[in-house]
Amino acid sequence: MSTVFKALSDPTRRRVLELLRERPMTAGELAAEFDVSKPTMSAHFTVLKDANLVDATKDGKSVIYRIKLSVLEDALLGFAAAFGLGSTSDTEKEETG
Repeated sequence: MSTVFKALSDPTRRRVLELLRERPMTAGELAAEFDVSKPTMSAHFTVLKDANLVDATKDGKSVIYRIKLSVLEDALLGFAAAFGLGSTSDTEKEETG
């Protein structure tokens, strides 16, 4: 889970995920949204892939990125559970209590 939080710690990578929530995008389309070099964007894509937050598929010469929401959801649920937030046992106590 630490790789997920490392990936989410950078504002550029968070913005990439926001853009990918709207639709799958090519590396070039994503890079055009930022004022950084292509190697820098490539490094951001690698961190996101290593954290399993995005899926990258080759389409000819292009690479298309898609967000993997299930991984992000699992990470957030694990984070919440670590702090005792959103526990089903708490919800059941509130409903029956």
